[in-house]
Amino acid sequence: MQIYGLKNCDTCRKAKKALPDAEFLDVRVDGIEDEILKNAFNGLGDAMVNKKSTTWRGLDEAEREQDPIMLLKAHPSLMKRPLIRGEDGMFYLGWTTATQEALGL
Repeated sequence: MQIYGLKNCDTCRKAKKALPDAEFLDVRVDGIEDEILKNAFNGLGDAMVNKKSTTWRGLDEAEREQDPIMLLKAHPSLMKRPLIRGEDGMFYLGWTTATQEALGL
């Protein structure tokens, strides 16, 4: 199981604490593999882009119109966090009650 997020994100820290055996990957430092990003986006869609973030508000209209996958690669902090890849290969977004239940917590 992998958790993709930011090391300073409180929500990611909660997920790391609840899933101590999961591998944590900081998307700013480690990046995210193209295939993982594409598969996650195919399953989760535009929900992966955090349009309430400070980073989003700092983008101009031309940048906001870019392909979402390219935008997430260029600005990793735009990704809604955490992105969790379960042992079953499924992707979960955020640290909600629904995500926790789906992971058996």
